[in-house]
Amino acid sequence: MKKVSTTDLKTRCLSILETVRTTREPVLITERGKPVAKLMPVGEAPEFLGRLRAVVKVRGDVESTVGPPESWEVLR
Repeated sequence: MKKVSTTDLKTRCLSILETVRTTREPVLITERGKPVAKLMPVGEAPEFLGRLRAVVKVRGDVESTVGPPESWEVLR
């Protein structure tokens, strides 16, 4: 991934945006060598629920309740 300092971003913003748009490659924005932001083309960010796929597991019917909250099973 290409890295660009905040100083370079300030002076070359439009050309960096055009490069990201045409190459579809993200650019890491750094300040004093440390990452502060990532510039990505539109549509490249993973959707929120997709990021939770490895963390959350849905079991059964999650749209309707089957009894009072006391009967719900808590997974830990």
